[in-house]
Amino acid sequence: MRLLVDRTRTAVATAVEVAHTRRDRRRGLLGRPSLDPAEALVIAPCAAIHTAFMQFPIDVVFLDRDGRALKVVHRLQPWRIAVSLKARSVVELAAGALERHPVEVGDRLFLSC
Repeated sequence: MRLLVDRTRTAVATAVEVAHTRRDRRRGLLGRPSLDPAEALVIAPCAAIHTAFMQFPIDVVFLDRDGRALKVVHRLQPWRIAVSLKARSVVELAAGALERHPVEVGDRLFLSC
C-alpha cells in the first residue's frame, strides 16, 4: 500500500504497514534498527506515541477520523513523547520524509493499493 497526500497526489510512503491490533500498536517500531525512507507505519487507533528504546528519530503525522493532518512533528528524537488528543491515528515515517514529501496541517492522507 501507498500513503498519498490528497492535495498534492504524491506518495509520502510506498511501503505502508498498518498496526491495528493491540499487540502491533504496542510494539510499533520498537526493535527495528531503522526505517527505510519509503516505509511508514500507521497506528490506529492512536493519539499519543513515544520513542522510548528506539534507535533513530522519526517524522510523525497525527490524523483525525477523516485522515486529515492535525499535527506534524519533524525528527522526533528517541526518548520523546508526542500527543494530539483529537487524533484517531498516527503515521510514523523515517526522519526527513516530511521534508521530501511535505504534509501540512489540514492535508488529507489516504491509503491506496
